[in-house]
Amino acid sequence: MNRRRFLENSGKAGAALSLLGLYACKDPKKGKQPQVTPENVEANKEVSLFFKLSLAQWSIHRMILEQGFDPFRFAEKASEWGFAGLEYVNQLYINELTKNSHTPTAMSKLVKELDKRSSDQGVKNLIIMVDGEGNLPVKNKEERMKAVANHHKWIDAAAELGCHSVRVNLFGEPLPEDWKKYGAEALSELSSYAAKSDINVLVENHGHFSSNAALLAEVIKEVNMPNCGTLPDFGNFCIDKQDGKCVEEYDRYKGVAELLPYAKGVSAKSYDFDSEGLETTIDYEKMIRMVKDSGYTAYVGVEYEGNRLSEEEGIKATRDLLLNIGKKIA
Repeated sequence: MNRRRFLENSGKAGAALSLLGLYACKDPKKGKQPQVTPENVEANKEVSLFFKLSLAQWSIHRMILEQGFDPFRFAEKASEWGFAGLEYVNQLYINELTKNSHTPTAMSKLVKELDKRSSDQGVKNLIIMVDGEGNLPVKNKEERMKAVANHHKWIDAAAELGCHSVRVNLFGEPLPEDWKKYGAEALSELSSYAAKSDINVLVENHGHFSSNAALLAEVIKEVNMPNCGTLPDFGNFCIDKQDGKCVEEYDRYKGVAELLPYAKGVSAKSYDFDSEGLETTIDYEKMIRMVKDSGYTAYVGVEYEGNRLSEEEGIKATRDLLLNIGKKIA
């Protein structure tokens, strides 16, 4: 289940670990790669990667929504698995806010707890992925501005947490010209508000017109603000779905290339892996080389969304693949 489907179903209602070439040292007895832990990082600094690794919280959404895992333990798990940064998903804390009547006090309590947990684990807060707060690119100004205002609390929360960005969706008008026009207007309003707190507003390719990278790039260029950018995702390029199946898909490599000039984050989506540890639907080496060639040197966020492996297994497989490629192309 991806975040958009989750919204459709429920919404209708560096750092301590710089993740340097850890593959340089194998366990000679078992022939396996050592687990990424604070204890073994210092011994494995032979190769510096051009990026750091973060974990997108959606990677553990089944653990949270279906298995009862406490979302407040996100920082703990990310640190345990060797990640230096956190990318939160607002919807995974909606129950916490709901039980406290969505008051400003409830939000303040949430932010303080998340900040404490991340600080205790020595990991950095990076992004809040904002879903379910209304469509931004809509013609009706009152509706559009209400959606903009709904996002303000998450921008404020991101600033309090020390994040650099919020990620927003661009779902709305059914005609591309209207979508671009009102999307740019909404993003301009939102970015102006976010600039006061030194927060970036990022748009992810996340379905429909937002997955048409050329159109999304036009919107970002139209906004033309330094704190308005993109969060290129390796996998979200389905423009049209029918009966749950994608019937029109944008070329993922072309799309990532078109979004990278505006990127202030990168989402390494993964689905499944073969016996060699390679992602089966995405040429990860090609993607990571593109990211490097663009001059991007910040965090790459792991977002596992497969079904065959457990979420923990998928997260670790994605992490290890990125580390291996990062070492190879360093």
